Amino acid sequence: VQLQASGGGSVQAGDSLRLSCINSSGRYAVGWFRQAPGKEREFVSSIGFDGRVYYADSVKGRFTISRDNAKKTVYLQMNSLKPEDTAVYYCAADPRYTGTTVEYWDYWGQGTLVTVSS
Repeated sequence: VQLQASGGGSVQAGDSLRLSCINSSGRYAVGWFRQAPGKEREFVSSIGFDGRVYYADSVKGRFTISRDNAKKTVYLQMNSLKPEDTAVYYCAADPRYTGTTVEYWDYWGQGTLVTVSS
């Protein structure tokens, strides 16, 4: 399974970005994680193949995850961005797991950098 994340960039606080993750399998659960400098990788959001969605408390109400199975793509719409959202964002895939534990996700894509300035 190959994953390709894109859509990062440099924005101002309050702005929006949409990340995309193309998943070669097309049928796996996909998760978004992020890693800020000097910090551990953390769960952001995930979506099962059935469409069930999960969010970290820190992004609830601001981020929306969705998937287009025909395009094998999962999106992370990020609104009201804050400087603390600055990180490298990674997408991951798994046949079934949709949880928060980094080690349980089987496949990882390269990261895309999101920088939010105040």
